[in-house]
This record gives sequence, structure tokens and C-alpha cells, in this order.
Amino acid sequence: MANENPKRPWEERLHEAGARMEEDMRDFVRYFNDEVVPDLRKNGSDALRAAARELNRMAQRMDERAGRTPPSGTEGAPKP
Repeated sequence: MANENPKRPWEERLHEAGARMEEDMRDFVRYFNDEVVPDLRKNGSDALRAAARELNRMAQRMDERAGRTPPSGTEGAPKP
């Protein structure tokens, strides 16, 4: 038996989504540590706005991958 334990489609999708989220989080942590933290030490409010823009982009990518539209009430969110 070549494939004794095939994964169900939903399990594969869940595994793929988890892997993408882990990758996105690693990218964000790297960005935050390399770009935001040094600026935060110099220019606190500007650095927080940059982090908010990056979080907004990350949320948009997650919504796009899930095939959803962003929730209402994001009009005041920072623009990328």
C-alpha cells in the first residue's frame, strides 16, 4: 500500500493555511524587528503607524486567501 493514510481535503487545506500563516507571521516578526523596533526607538508614533500599515496589509492578504471581503468599519484603517 503506497498511501496508507491519505489526508482528507479539509485536513490538507487546514495544514496549508497553517503553514501560510506561520510564514506570514515569521515575515511580520522579521519586518517588525528589523524595521519597526529601531524606528520606534527614534520616532515612536511614526513607527507605530508603519506597523499598523503592515498589519493592515497582512490582514488583507489573509482575507484575499480566504476569499472574503474585509469587514466593514475598516474605513479608518491606515492605507498601504
